[in-house]
This record gives sequence, structure tokens and C-alpha cells, in this order.
Amino acid sequence: MKKLFVAALLVVGITAFAQEKEGRRPGKDRLTTEQKVDLQVKKMTKDLELNEKQASEIRVLATKQVEKREQRRAELKADKEKDRAERIAAMQKEEAAVGAEMKKILTAEQFAKWEKIRDERKEKMKEKMHDRMEKKETK
Repeated sequence: MKKLFVAALLVVGITAFAQEKEGRRPGKDRLTTEQKVDLQVKKMTKDLELNEKQASEIRVLATKQVEKREQRRAELKADKEKDRAERIAAMQKEEAAVGAEMKKILTAEQFAKWEKIRDERKEKMKEKMHDRMEKKETK
């Protein structure tokens, strides 16, 4: 009876430990480039109430962004020694270029809404990074 009880506790403990693990959402990395673009365009169409022409132009822009992001990710894996300030400058330059393209595609109201959503997303990312750093320091 004791062995059965200990085995049950062990199974419950292992299950709880496995579920406690944080990290990426399951299956997120398994999306293809096209699926990532589709999700991004659908979300922007819903949030910004885009028309068909705008959605198709956003799709082209989003495809370029996703491909660049994946290329950058591959480069970073290959060269982790790259200067951080250089990477930040490149990201800011790319962000400005995307902003200029979005301004051409969207109406003024849609662009303002897009900027607000983007800023909120940046804040969430900063909070997540701050939380991760705190967790790292406590370990």
C-alpha cells in the first residue's frame, strides 16, 4: 500500500513539474512563413479594419518582414559575437522603414491605431524581459 501511495505521489509530482515549465507556446516555432504572415494579416485586418487592397499590400510587407526576421535569427545563431549596438541600430532602421511603408498603406486613423498597438506590444515585451531577468537573478 505504501508503494502504491508513493508511486501515485511521484506521478502527480512529475505531472505538476512538467506543467509548471514556462517558455514558448507549444507549436509556435512550427508555423511556416506563410502561416505566420496569414496570422499577422488576419489580426491586422481585424484590428485595423483594412480593406482588400490594404490587406494585400500588408501581406507583401509582412512576408518581407517575416523572411528578414528568420534570416536575422539564423545569422544571430551563426554569429553571436556581433555587436549589440549594431544590432539595435539595424533593428531601429528596419522599424523606421516598416513604419514609412505602413504610413503609405494605411489611412491616418488606421496608422495611429497601428502605432498604438505596436507601442503596447513593445511595452508587453519589455515587461516580459524584465520578468525573465528577475527570474534569472533569483535562480
